[in-house]
Amino acid sequence: MTAFFIGDVALDEYYTADRWPGRADKGMVRELPAEIGGSIANAAVVHATLGGDTQFISLLNDSQLSHRMIADLRQNGVGVDHMLTDPAIPESRNFIFLIDGEHVVLTVEMGEQPMWLAPATLAALRQPGFLYTTLYRVRRLHAETEEGPLGQADLLADLRRHGRRAIFDLDVGGCAPEDLPYLTEAAVVIFNQVGFRNAFGHDDLSRIGGWIRDNKVGWVVRTLAAEGAEAFDGSSRAYVAGYPVAVADVTGAGDTFGGALTWCLARNQPLADALDFAVAAASRSVTVHGPRGGKARVEEVERWREERR
Repeated sequence: MTAFFIGDVALDEYYTADRWPGRADKGMVRELPAEIGGSIANAAVVHATLGGDTQFISLLNDSQLSHRMIADLRQNGVGVDHMLTDPAIPESRNFIFLIDGEHVVLTVEMGEQPMWLAPATLAALRQPGFLYTTLYRVRRLHAETEEGPLGQADLLADLRRHGRRAIFDLDVGGCAPEDLPYLTEAAVVIFNQVGFRNAFGHDDLSRIGGWIRDNKVGWVVRTLAAEGAEAFDGSSRAYVAGYPVAVADVTGAGDTFGGALTWCLARNQPLADALDFAVAAASRSVTVHGPRGGKARVEEVERWREERR
């Protein structure tokens, strides 16, 4: 089954500094080599490298940079048959500052243009499989059907009825009550610690059982940075510890986790086993510089994991 990843691909421009400047302050930065990244594109590359059948959809302009990013995805085994183009939108770029073992990401605002899916794209999405995406993207999705235009949460519900299971990467943004029509019946909703707190106002995963049941969510997963990750389905809870590693770059660790988790679940692995593999893949990724540090074959991740147990 083909997994679709709908989201961003971007040129990641890297800088490093001794400290983050304060308000009305100045500072010096050192430029590092730029690399092609983008959160959802990173996850798609991880999924494809593990052996998954992968398609990626984004909305880009028609510049040389956009063609370069699309070619890079293709070279990494990611299908780009359904990409969308709007010449009016800005270049897709991120500015990443590596400071004190953490990263600060500034993203160029791309706008809220609707993403109209072609009939062939809708037909492909109306097949069983996973859809890995963000709220920012699904709010913009639209398609023409025989019954008329279909968009946003209604389009997502249509795909779900056809067997397409959503995995949402909510990262630091979390979610609000108005987002619940999109999250209803999601297979997995992934937060990091900041996003979970933004969504629920606390840090206790065990307190959201009612939210999970009310919204018919399969699993809520919370990544815990160096501490690993945990998951809850309203009754059962799973936890996998992280690995002590020398950190080179944490950029893309969450993307690696999401791409690896999707690959495991597509192979019908139990959630606890998928969580274990995804944590290992993400832990390994931070030892490698660059947004695609998590790109690895299954054997590489398994060997890395076994060497540290």
